Amino acid sequence: MRGYPAIIVITVIVLAAALGPMALAWRYDAIDWQAIHAAPMVRGHLVGTDAVGRDLLARTLVGARVTLAVAVAAAAVAMVIGVAWGAIAGWCGGRIDEAMMRIVDALYALPFMFVVILLMVLFGRSVLLVFLGIGAVEWLTMARVVRGQILSLKTRPFVLAAEAAGARPATIVLRHMLPNLAGIIIAYLLLTIPQVVMVESFLSFLGLGVQEPLTSLGILVKDGADDMDLAPLALLVPGALLVALLLAATSLGDRLRDRLQR
Repeated sequence: MRGYPAIIVITVIVLAAALGPMALAWRYDAIDWQAIHAAPMVRGHLVGTDAVGRDLLARTLVGARVTLAVAVAAAAVAMVIGVAWGAIAGWCGGRIDEAMMRIVDALYALPFMFVVILLMVLFGRSVLLVFLGIGAVEWLTMARVVRGQILSLKTRPFVLAAEAAGARPATIVLRHMLPNLAGIIIAYLLLTIPQVVMVESFLSFLGLGVQEPLTSLGILVKDGADDMDLAPLALLVPGALLVALLLAATSLGDRLRDRLQR
């Protein structure tokens, strides 16, 4: 899945998650006591219901909405931290750069999933904490990429000219260097989103992520796995949507990164 097909898939998923629940007859948290584990097209449930009679399609679309929101927010947090850390390390160089990158190396050695789980246990399981916690451990690759690019730009004529003109370091980095890195930053941001989706889905699968009455694709996959014998669509529908989202976002990020590195 490359290029335009990936964009189309992501666009369809985003629009369906944003607008789809409003077009359905049943809310994602409404219980139909007369249609527990119902087959598709029974009592207005297009793809059936779950173990307690909630509309599976509505819950899948709302779950995709929550997963996308957490992924984008966490990726944005990771981008802000990673860009700031990498830009400071690359510009300052010397001992400051060495110390900051050794911290990054040390954090790479930590089992980041354990760190996120620890945050969930210590501070609660709100959606806000989920994306803050995930974003706070997903910035390391972004920091390394930005730091390397800043080091390569420091010797470019336009940077040297800005320094000779008396521009302050912060101005040089923000106005002259980071705009040149926008494409690479966006590419790695797109590659961060699938990682965040997988982390959030895994946490929700363990019961440490998004909590009821909200749902996410990870929760739906967990519930579907428990009821796979009785209602296979409860696993197949959210599972297929999750796989399609991961493949499309990864393919788009890879393609953009390959084009920028030519």
